[in-house]
Amino acid sequence: MNVALIHDYLENKGGAEAVFEKLIELFPKAEKYTLFHDKSKVLKKVSMHTSFIQKIPFKDYRKLVALFPLAVSSLRVPKKTEIILSSSHAFAKGIRKNKGAIHICYCHTPMRYAWDMYEDYLKNENISIAFKIGFPIAMAVIRKWDYFTAKKVDYFIANSKNVQERIKKYYRKESTVIYPPVRTKFFTPQKKNEGFYLIVSRLVSMKRIDIAVDACTQLNKKLVIVGGGRELERLKKIAGKTVEFKGELPDEEVRDYYRRCKAFIFTSNDDFGITPVEAQACGKPVIAFAKGGALETVIEGKTGHFFSEQTSPSLIKGIKEFEEMSLSSKECRKNARRFDEEVFKQKMMSFIQEKYKENVEKR
Repeated sequence: MNVALIHDYLENKGGAEAVFEKLIELFPKAEKYTLFHDKSKVLKKVSMHTSFIQKIPFKDYRKLVALFPLAVSSLRVPKKTEIILSSSHAFAKGIRKNKGAIHICYCHTPMRYAWDMYEDYLKNENISIAFKIGFPIAMAVIRKWDYFTAKKVDYFIANSKNVQERIKKYYRKESTVIYPPVRTKFFTPQKKNEGFYLIVSRLVSMKRIDIAVDACTQLNKKLVIVGGGRELERLKKIAGKTVEFKGELPDEEVRDYYRRCKAFIFTSNDDFGITPVEAQACGKPVIAFAKGGALETVIEGKTGHFFSEQTSPSLIKGIKEFEEMSLSSKECRKNARRFDEEVFKQKMMSFIQEKYKENVEKR
């Protein structure tokens, strides 16, 4: 199989980038593409073909989003390519396909700011008036482009049932669920509990870390936050003395915090959410917002507890209820192993080989 791999863009290391890394491991000789690549932060040793966006001297590439459809269409895969495998939450699936090739898209989500979270972006009080005026116009164009390019994808793989439903709703396409890979051989338990709550996350507004900061401040509970982002300074201003910010840490130190915490708090409405699974792999239960991918990775009363609303009062109630519960570290570990990276690799390769065989037989 002659395979080409493409990911939206590589500027930070997150769950989507972890998936792309595993795809590279499956197809190490494949040509690799992305819109732009910050080698100082992610996939430092991997050679990538990038678009013209890479050459623009700009600090915040996301403000160039209107150019991304043009940028992805400018990328060209070799004529011999038989399979295009895109890892996409936005633009990668828009790459042009050669005649005779098939396009398989591992979809992390249909573009959230264009579809289901459109209103949330407009409600953000930190955005400018110019953004509020220009955003609806830009998204009207982006939505049409997004729907049009989705129709050209031959097969969709959804990263969760949650995303599968969204692919069906917005793209009118069927998909197969293959959960993202989690390094359960790296994230392992130790019998430690130092009584603090933990968050590992990018500090951006949509993650709603603020409700955990507020809840733990009110309850006088120790909360350790690992990660960096645009929300850091704002969160520090509302945090009480029991909240500690550790910044971005090496994986070994992150694992150590997982192992030592009392429980992991997950406030985000994520498409899947790898960090709650990493916490469970380390034997730790999760207190999670009852929406999105967490509903598929956390088992109520066995490996965690859900709070119903994305508010600090609801989380406060959830923490109090959790502290009356007794959850098994072994159950947490057992649940996490369903998402092991080897399971991901096997399912992906099986799916790709099946579709490749079908395509060859049709020729």
